[in-house]
Amino acid sequence: MLFVVASSTIVQAQRMLPKQKGLEINTGTLSSDSPDRNYYLSIGLTVNGRNGNYRLWALEYTHQFSTYKELRIPQETYSMEAGYSFYLFGDIRKNISLNAGITGLIGYETINRGNDILYDGAKILNEENFIYGAGGKLSLETYLSDHFVLLVQARAKVFWGTSLEQLRPSAGVGLRYNF
Repeated sequence: MLFVVASSTIVQAQRMLPKQKGLEINTGTLSSDSPDRNYYLSIGLTVNGRNGNYRLWALEYTHQFSTYKELRIPQETYSMEAGYSFYLFGDIRKNISLNAGITGLIGYETINRGNDILYDGAKILNEENFIYGAGGKLSLETYLSDHFVLLVQARAKVFWGTSLEQLRPSAGVGLRYNF
């Protein structure tokens, strides 16, 4: 009986194992004048390193609007990013942790789906471009089960090669499945 009790207290799920892979989906809002219509969607792959750190690769779609008179002009960004997330602190069993990540990114942005002349003859001066930049995020991660992780994130990205805003902060939530 003592053996059964002792062995049941020692056996625990192992989390954040090196080389363990995860698939995550994130969504959130961009901080702007109308955050209810400005959002991002992202899908990414993570590979755990040591001590709770991990590498990440992601594809992201960002959709936001600018207003001109009563018209809403869509701005869309398609980007790829790769980077590393560093474990800052958390509980000993890694049920909850705070991570900080840094990424590099490349992508393409389009304004009004390529139509630069508006209904009243006005011309959009901003141009569609290939863009590049860097990103940073602060992520609170908590295990819902041994495989599912809930993410709450605050992010900021800086873009070059754009005629729109260079600094783009956002906040969101996500779900990761660890294989």
